[in-house]
Amino acid sequence: MKVVQFTVPVASEGSVVIQEDILPYFYNYLHRHKEAQVTLIIKGEGTLIAGSYTQPFKAGDVYVIGANQPHMFKGDARYFENLQEKNIHAIHIFFDHEQALQGMISLPELEPVRKWLELTRFSLQLPAIHEEKAAAEILRLRQLTGAERLFAFMTMLTWFSKQVKDWKSLSTGFSRHVYSESEGLRMNDIYQYTLEHYAENITLARIAGIAHLTTYAFCKYFKKHTRKTYLGFLNEVRINAACKKIINGDADSIASVAYATGYNNPITFNRVFRKVTGMSPSAYARQYRFGQGSAHRSGQLVEWEE
Repeated sequence: MKVVQFTVPVASEGSVVIQEDILPYFYNYLHRHKEAQVTLIIKGEGTLIAGSYTQPFKAGDVYVIGANQPHMFKGDARYFENLQEKNIHAIHIFFDHEQALQGMISLPELEPVRKWLELTRFSLQLPAIHEEKAAAEILRLRQLTGAERLFAFMTMLTWFSKQVKDWKSLSTGFSRHVYSESEGLRMNDIYQYTLEHYAENITLARIAGIAHLTTYAFCKYFKKHTRKTYLGFLNEVRINAACKKIINGDADSIASVAYATGYNNPITFNRVFRKVTGMSPSAYARQYRFGQGSAHRSGQLVEWEE
């Protein structure tokens, strides 16, 4: 698995390039490109990695991925079970505001857009309240070409910059995500292994072996490139998976969610879940999926005393 500078398809068609993916699975590599992108997820779910940030993604989400930021939409494993099915549908809008659109962006009338684009370096997620409007606009842009597409896109960016508040930053709080190609290969292997084996007992020795480093060297390497410990990253991945299971009703109790996501006991799971999300698993279940005491599918999420 190689992290390379991704080349945007049919880049010669204009300054704003739109790619629509209707495929068995999402592009399954950690990659980057000089263009920023706006992505609408129409169908499919999984885990988004943007730099060293991870979170679940789902249908309806709209993201702005910064230029040259390593990222990957890692689809659920079930998508690889039947490669004949079109399991995912996404629309990506690629734009190079640092070169191709630099002249337009530098106009005084677009100062709000220029300032907003500075915030996109480490990626943003559109607030849910604006998703429906943004999705409609992205679908309309897909049908346009030439100057009509360009002007409509700039109108959308103006809306993003002036009307949309409370963007969710996908930043870990540090200022660089610059990987050499060899570092990209190593980080990709670390990410891929973690996403595929998070429910197992991943020791530091085990993941260090994946990275071809000693345990001590791996800890320093991972902290240098992500500004977090590997255990912190692993916990984020596990809690992301737990949130999806709770929302989808994929388990009959919170304890079973804990065991299914790599935790040996519910007490540890509860502590880590609260640290990552700011609330207990029970509160998360009530807020995001369930009414108090309501059942879902074949079972009911069982709470324990906190």
